[in-house]
Amino acid sequence: MIRTACIALSAALLSSGPALAQDGHVNHAEGHASHGHQHAAFASDRIHVAVDGDMDGRDIILIPGLSSSPAVWQGTVDHLVAQDGVGWRVHRIHVNGFAGAPAEGNATGPVAAPVAEEIARYIREQGLKKPAVVGHSMGGTMGMMLAARHPDLVGRLMVVDMIPFMGAMFGPPGTTAESVKPVADQVHAAQSAAPRDQYLTQAKASVTGMIQTEAARTGPLRDVEASDQQVSASAFRELIVTDLRPELSKITAPVEVLYVKFNDPRMTDAITDAVYQMSFATLPGAKLKRIDDSAHFIMLDQPQSFYGDLDAFLSAK
Repeated sequence: MIRTACIALSAALLSSGPALAQDGHVNHAEGHASHGHQHAAFASDRIHVAVDGDMDGRDIILIPGLSSSPAVWQGTVDHLVAQDGVGWRVHRIHVNGFAGAPAEGNATGPVAAPVAEEIARYIREQGLKKPAVVGHSMGGTMGMMLAARHPDLVGRLMVVDMIPFMGAMFGPPGTTAESVKPVADQVHAAQSAAPRDQYLTQAKASVTGMIQTEAARTGPLRDVEASDQQVSASAFRELIVTDLRPELSKITAPVEVLYVKFNDPRMTDAITDAVYQMSFATLPGAKLKRIDDSAHFIMLDQPQSFYGDLDAFLSAK
């Protein structure tokens, strides 16, 4: 049953004080207008960073998922900057190749691991002091990479609906990163070679299933359409063959994982809970919490629950 649950989750995931400069970037995904943020003066061919809120406040980094834009965090940003007595400087990552940003350094090869390294460089060069990091889906993978490989840089980490080894969904019990490579190569070949119309039809259907709230789907669907197909396919292959379980013990920051029940009526809450407990067994200090009545984009389907958990996590001692 757990194996079946993993297959179900894989279907859902297929979708899917710094120096500042005035924001001159145009988000090419139609409908994502600027909210008056600034861009960090940080030269990179893999990411750019939008900065909102109190420029003297506490730092928090928000990382979107596969083929997503920083706009998926707009409600979270609005919530954070509106808080009385708490100043937040919010850094939203835009991964090149996703949601209208030119592919540049992400045009070939892995995406998640080098982007995680760029975020580490951003933290160092911008002088951020142990920022909180929140990552959704693939952004959660990058958050785990960052916290495990640079434990001195991360103050606390929240992972939103992601497990440390997605490849386990694509093979029998005991599947390893090495043994799942042929499957990952097949998935990559199919996604990268598919005619654009066919690829978008499948990708948009997956995203639609990842968001219960119909009104919240518009932006993520536009993100998919504006994303580079090759970058998205390469990033998805990388996720399948990346097993972070052996690295989780290197994380020293407090960790909370929010997740949802698998999008399959045969899957129970208990099965979902068991999969997450096993997945994070090498990080016994992590807090795992299931969010009910939500699909993959928790911050869009259950924003008030998400904000409440985020506030409690950020304020915990």
